[in-house]
Amino acid sequence: MAAESSKIDHDSGTAIKLATVELKRGVVSAGLVRGEFFWPVQQILGISDPERTRIRDMNDLIHSWDIIADKISHQTFESNGTPLAEVKLLAPIPRPTGTIMCVGKNYLDHVKEVDSKFTTGKITAPDAPQYPIIFTKAPQSVIGSGAAIRYPHGASSQVDYEAELGVIIKTAGRGIKKADAMRHVLGYTIINDVTARDIQKNHQQWFLGKSCDTFCPMGPWIVPATEVDGLNLKIECWVNDELRQSGRTSQMLFGIAELIEVISAGITIQPGDIIATGTPAGVGSGFIPPKHLKPGDRVRIRIEGIGELTNAVE
Repeated sequence: MAAESSKIDHDSGTAIKLATVELKRGVVSAGLVRGEFFWPVQQILGISDPERTRIRDMNDLIHSWDIIADKISHQTFESNGTPLAEVKLLAPIPRPTGTIMCVGKNYLDHVKEVDSKFTTGKITAPDAPQYPIIFTKAPQSVIGSGAAIRYPHGASSQVDYEAELGVIIKTAGRGIKKADAMRHVLGYTIINDVTARDIQKNHQQWFLGKSCDTFCPMGPWIVPATEVDGLNLKIECWVNDELRQSGRTSQMLFGIAELIEVISAGITIQPGDIIATGTPAGVGSGFIPPKHLKPGDRVRIRIEGIGELTNAVE
């Protein structure tokens, strides 16, 4: 079995990661990664644990996380793991049952690069969004690291990339205050908010331009919030080995806690909801002339403490 995992930067070291993999004979399993090995969650919990039979996939694992997290933290992970080289990493949540919520224009330098074409003069902080811009992506747009981004021939000729930190919600809540927001966060993943710019511009709502099939690469796994500080991580993106984007999550205009507060003000967030927190400067549309993606291109996104997400365009 081809193992895209062998190409992934394991810069999260010995941290526990939550992953969905395809094992031999096409069996799909949710479980944990540590170092270079994978363990199905059922194997970790043991045969007598009542949660063992309830967890069928990553959506179930997220719902049960607060119940099993302490049990998992006491595991030694010393033997019986499957080498990552022998499995295929899928998107950590291959088909989300929660909502994929995305944040537009959440880095000031990105605001400048995309808005400068349509305004005069320099854009400064007061010109940045006063409230978070929230939109969604279709769940069927999700693919994993190593899967192909399919170019939407006939529908778009301006396909772009956006490197983003993804936040995974673990517990439901409504009217969540900023001070309590991080308690609802399970962990973090990498998302490429692939976008058809022409479709995005033609339709005043962004959903269609953001939701083409394969337009939400996600992975390679979820790193729990106990293992990494999502508030200040370096985020980088390369296209064909050319560094295009480089920033830090601390540069967000609206931080993770504030986003959760705003979203949950009138909407009950649910376990498995995903928040793609916006992208730093360097998207293809920000260049003159634009550097949009084309078939044959390869996009690699790296976020400190998480790893790498790599996808080719076909």
